[in-house]
Amino acid sequence: MLEKPESATLETSQDRRAMRRFDMRLPATVKVENDKIDELLTETQNVSARGVFLYLDRPLAEGSRIHVTLTLPPHVTLTDPVRVRFTARVVRAEAPLPASRVGIAAVIEDYEFLRSAASGI
Repeated sequence: MLEKPESATLETSQDRRAMRRFDMRLPATVKVENDKIDELLTETQNVSARGVFLYLDRPLAEGSRIHVTLTLPPHVTLTDPVRVRFTARVVRAEAPLPASRVGIAAVIEDYEFLRSAASGI
């Protein structure tokens, strides 16, 4: 009887990412769609072309839509800093301890580059 090596099984079940993640701790603002709460200040943990993982001080329901604004630094853009705003849908919330921040994983659905006020364009 043929069996899959254990490492192949673990790799398949754990690696659901389609795009490479970049560990980037970037300041960001988050606005929960259809929520009366003002923008929340946070920091990303990692970012990919299709998703983001960040921390908030409250849990969000799976499926919640969020609007995130952040600035990609020059070492990422290889030019000037670039502000990006994107809409994402929460796919997972992780709360390791009751008193700590909640990790939010979200899939990016749409994005736009924002003009810098200094560019004058």
